[in-house]
Amino acid sequence: MQKRKLGKSNLEVSALGLGCMGMSSGYGPAGEKQAMIAVIRSAVESGVTFFDTAEIYGPFKNEELVGEALAPFRGWVKIATKFGFKIGPNGERMDGLDSRPAHIKEVAEASLKRLKTDVIDLFYQHRVDENVPIEDVAGAVKELIQAGKVKHFGLSEAGARTIRRANAVQPVTALQSEYSLFWREPEVEIMPLLEELGIGFVPFSPLGKGFLTGKIDENTKFDATDFRNVVPRFSPESRKANQAVVDLLNSIAARMKATPAQIALAWLLAQKPWIVPIPGTTKLPRLFENLGAASVELTPADLREINAASDKITLQGARYPEHLQKLIGR
Repeated sequence: MQKRKLGKSNLEVSALGLGCMGMSSGYGPAGEKQAMIAVIRSAVESGVTFFDTAEIYGPFKNEELVGEALAPFRGWVKIATKFGFKIGPNGERMDGLDSRPAHIKEVAEASLKRLKTDVIDLFYQHRVDENVPIEDVAGAVKELIQAGKVKHFGLSEAGARTIRRANAVQPVTALQSEYSLFWREPEVEIMPLLEELGIGFVPFSPLGKGFLTGKIDENTKFDATDFRNVVPRFSPESRKANQAVVDLLNSIAARMKATPAQIALAWLLAQKPWIVPIPGTTKLPRLFENLGAASVELTPADLREINAASDKITLQGARYPEHLQKLIGR
């Protein structure tokens, strides 16, 4: 597995990471613990050195899973986690955000214990909290870095102005936001800014929450606990309308003896050398398929063809329900 540096930082990770959220929440029932540990450890054995989690995934269960799975390999893997959502005293999800500096430090201490480590490699603000100046957030993480408890500061789904303000206080190593052939909006404003400031980009949902694998169509039924049930882009009507982007990937994949998922990930890797996608999965075959994308070489002509065809496709449906849409790009 090739390595990449996130922006101008010294954080070097595998070209593809592993998003671990879906092992505990979001896409239906949590996976069986030992099976999920096996997937994470197989990723390490396949060359993955970058693993993504957050306290809110579960809550807490995903950090505990990642900590246990990676404990034998801690010396050569990098773990990213996140703070910023309100969580109740009994670990229940609550509405609202909390990025008060004192709370950030409490989360860091708790995450360190759950992750079985003495340092967090990359600590993201999960969503921008408009009740706390971003300078205060960046300052709190800066103090954690100075204390040796965190190595790098990141933001997730932040807007351009916030990124610039945060970076002035504590250099931002990476932005994590959604980016794929299913959601190309970051190309307009965010990616030029990241390039200017030397910030890496970690696309989550690089396979469009599974849609770009070609395994989902208008008739697919999701588990009652699956987040996609409330996502407008995943309504049956939207899925039917959006099939055009999968058809595009299928046509390229057939020619290159690859899969649609591999083409989608290879396309992302080809955009910038400081992009590190984090596809998630709970299945070993899917893990190996995704990692195979690192070996798919798209030529400039291939990329022009994909971009030209993608530009003609108007995707249908918002990528979040309204109450979550308000939390992005702030």
